[in-house]
Amino acid sequence: MNDNQKSLILNSSSQYPLPQGVKLSYGTAGFRADASILESTVFRVGILAALRSLKTQSLTGLMITASHNKVNDNGVKIADPSGGMLTQEWEPFADAIANSPTPQHLVQLIDEFVKKENIRFDGVRSAEILLGRDTRPSGESLLEAAKQGVYSIVGATATDMGILTTPQLHWMVRARNKGMKATELDYFEQLSSSFRCLVDLTPNQIKMNNTDDKLVVDGANGVGGEKLEVLKKMLNSMVIEVRNSGKEGGVLNEGVGADYVQKEKVVPQGFYLKDAGIRCASLDGDADRLVYFSVQSNNASNIDLVDGDKILSLFALFIKEQLSILKMEGDNHVDENYEARLGVVQTAYANGASTDYLKQLGLEVVFTPTGVKYLHEKAAEYDIGIYFEANGHGTILFSEGFLSWLDARNNELSKSKGSEQQKAALRLLAVSNLINQAVGDALSGLLLVEAILQYKGWSIHNWSELYHDLPSRQLKVKVVDRTAVVTANAETVVVRPPLIQEAINVEVAKYPRGRSFIRPSGTEDVIRVYAEASIQEAADSLANSVAKLADQFLGLGNSG
Repeated sequence: MNDNQKSLILNSSSQYPLPQGVKLSYGTAGFRADASILESTVFRVGILAALRSLKTQSLTGLMITASHNKVNDNGVKIADPSGGMLTQEWEPFADAIANSPTPQHLVQLIDEFVKKENIRFDGVRSAEILLGRDTRPSGESLLEAAKQGVYSIVGATATDMGILTTPQLHWMVRARNKGMKATELDYFEQLSSSFRCLVDLTPNQIKMNNTDDKLVVDGANGVGGEKLEVLKKMLNSMVIEVRNSGKEGGVLNEGVGADYVQKEKVVPQGFYLKDAGIRCASLDGDADRLVYFSVQSNNASNIDLVDGDKILSLFALFIKEQLSILKMEGDNHVDENYEARLGVVQTAYANGASTDYLKQLGLEVVFTPTGVKYLHEKAAEYDIGIYFEANGHGTILFSEGFLSWLDARNNELSKSKGSEQQKAALRLLAVSNLINQAVGDALSGLLLVEAILQYKGWSIHNWSELYHDLPSRQLKVKVVDRTAVVTANAETVVVRPPLIQEAINVEVAKYPRGRSFIRPSGTEDVIRVYAEASIQEAADSLANSVAKLADQFLGLGNSG
């Protein structure tokens, strides 16, 4: 970096001093904290986004959101040129600059990193960053800090895309880098036209019963409800009622939203006994998570939850069916025997009943450590990779090679227009356009669920009955040092400290369909315990036994 560039960073960063005692870490959610202490962090992430753009010679994105956190929190994360998350290799640098104590130290860190990464400031190509934010009141001033960070890199430009869902910003970055149009209207048009295409391919236009024609959506009083109000006007075949859209005076994520519904298993605010039997869905604060539920007819506060595991199962079942139809005998020239690799990716937190169901369908199921970045990376290894966490965050990835083959196959099949095989090819192509392949997206996921339920002629009850979840329990155990626990096999086995895994195995063996694991938290000094068994009392008992073991080996009363 030349002196002019160093001086520009030095001067602008002095306007955004680091608050005393603040130490943040860039995780799956980027940086997240109380909004009042985030300005300097967001400013520095603006610099980071510009450097990432220069390094990759591509457009990047910066999103200001704290997703399902309370309204006073906020956060910031980067969308890489692929539309996915910031590459893991850059996370240590993100941590270093966010926590750099002085402007001078910040300049030195950036200078060293720029040399190591061979990032050129030659003026031939400038950095370009798309900025987005959710509906939090703190978003406006933090957006200004992000802009100043971007502008402190010579020649960098920032385009404010306004209030967006997180998945919309990621979609825009991916689309722009593929040379496509990427306004918000383009996003809505792609989703709505792909949805209409899928619905038009419903066999004999199967219709669900009248109750099921309507979908009621909890918008978490956030950006998702606002955007769904726009999108639903483009979907004339669907009746969607949005509640908790943020316009009725409710508080973001307070007693509402996918995170609340999935964890508490109770109705969000604004839902009542009269909604019993109606298909309901819940988005989280920035609309990257989605769960479904139905209100129980005998209790206005209880729900039957249809979580991310069941969304994954529905998607996997549908895609497997379409691939099977494509394999039917045909006299076409394109290699119809192309064996598409379909993979389902879960974490150890996926309910064991869902894993059993998927394996019974004959699907390849693999596990990764907890965290969307690990799931996404693994899913990308397949022709079609589907991943979801139980919390409702997930998506489907299609390889370029498979889509090219599918396109060619569709062209061949179009000679026998209207064949079942061609319809299957068209459905898969429509799914690849409807689903957001950059990140989990509650709006695109919701439309895909709705299209598949129409295709199957299923009510939410039919869907919910695919399998019955095993009862489970999650606990936390405070420890002196969470890093003392080292796991393997996608966090299902403890490698260190020695002997604890054998002790866990002894407890698990006592319960029918017992399963339990422990893992260190990514953010606090606690060990997380997960247990499941055939009945709730057994799951509770197993979780308590394993929590006692964790405390015995690692707890505050034991420094060994």
